[in-house]
Amino acid sequence: MYRFMADVMIDAGLEVLSEHVAEKNVFSREEDMTEEEIFLRDMDGIERCDCMVAEVSVPSTGVGYEICLAVGLKKPVLCVYEQGAKVSAMVLGNKEVDALSYGDIDELRDRVLEFVASV
Repeated sequence: MYRFMADVMIDAGLEVLSEHVAEKNVFSREEDMTEEEIFLRDMDGIERCDCMVAEVSVPSTGVGYEICLAVGLKKPVLCVYEQGAKVSAMVLGNKEVDALSYGDIDELRDRVLEFVASV
């Protein structure tokens, strides 16, 4: 889904600061990076972005951390998740983020494009 979401935003003319997450070899690319370098790269992306779109179907401490930072910086945040996914109450209960489910890739595309158009 990450590649699909990145492509949707790129095709819409947007810059995707975390496009590296969509690459098949993301973990091997990060092997030569220290944990601090990864942290600084990811935090820089959140600080520079106009908005954040996060796929939260699978729990991730790192993504939760990034969502919290984006909210703290008053960045608009969209969290999308597959229908039926067990999504953290910390995401669903946070009224400062938009959390929307999707049933298929067409609905996911629509959710993402509607959000970025509203920013």
